[in-house]
Amino acid sequence: MKSESWKAIFDLYKISSYDFTKSPFIITAEQIKNATSHFKKTTEKEVRILCKQDSREKRPQVFIENELFLLPIKNGTFAIVKGEGYIDIPDITTIQEIYSSKLEFELVSSKVGDSEMQHLDFAYAVSLIRTFIGDQSLVLTIRGRKYTPEFSFNVGKQKINVSGVQTEVDAGYEGRDKIVLIEAKNRLTKNTIIRQLYYPLRLWTERTNKKVITLFFEKRNNEYLFWKFDFADINDYNSIILSDSKKYIIK
Repeated sequence: MKSESWKAIFDLYKISSYDFTKSPFIITAEQIKNATSHFKKTTEKEVRILCKQDSREKRPQVFIENELFLLPIKNGTFAIVKGEGYIDIPDITTIQEIYSSKLEFELVSSKVGDSEMQHLDFAYAVSLIRTFIGDQSLVLTIRGRKYTPEFSFNVGKQKINVSGVQTEVDAGYEGRDKIVLIEAKNRLTKNTIIRQLYYPLRLWTERTNKKVITLFFEKRNNEYLFWKFDFADINDYNSIILSDSKKYIIK
């Protein structure tokens, strides 16, 4: 469905012939609505749905064929960017560590349901997140959606300017000298859009002088998995590197 809609958008605005080596193609929500107004189904013309491309595979075919990805740059405005927009989430091949809960009682409520949030909350409650980071001072302080300040960065030779984009993390923790931001999934994830890690990093780097750490988290069967990502150059979207990863089984 997305592929057909985006083909109509690309055809109307002649995006396929645009020279992406110089700059991204800027497109607004109104332009997207205009190009897809003849479609009947909500999934074929709803801007929010069409612009949700959180993995390489969820991109429309025209994006895949032209090595493009989509970034929000301000409320109702997007940049179609040439380059690699995603980061692989590699398998953790090291043997899982057995972790003993720091709680003195069993959390019965943690066994009700199977959401990514409850698994993340359980990992925090038993101090597993503190242990992985090596900081016992961390406390839960960040949840929900917030808006970014103005910032800019590069994707290859393309400069992207962002202002007031809504972003969120599944949880954020503040300690004495650092802030830890986590993007959590409740399923096997092969890759994810870098934006989900990068935009919150830029937001909190602007808002605090503390070191900001970005993590990706998954619960798979009985294992709790963490990946720590760093950016070698905070102004370079593609400078992201995996610096640490571990998997645990909680006793």
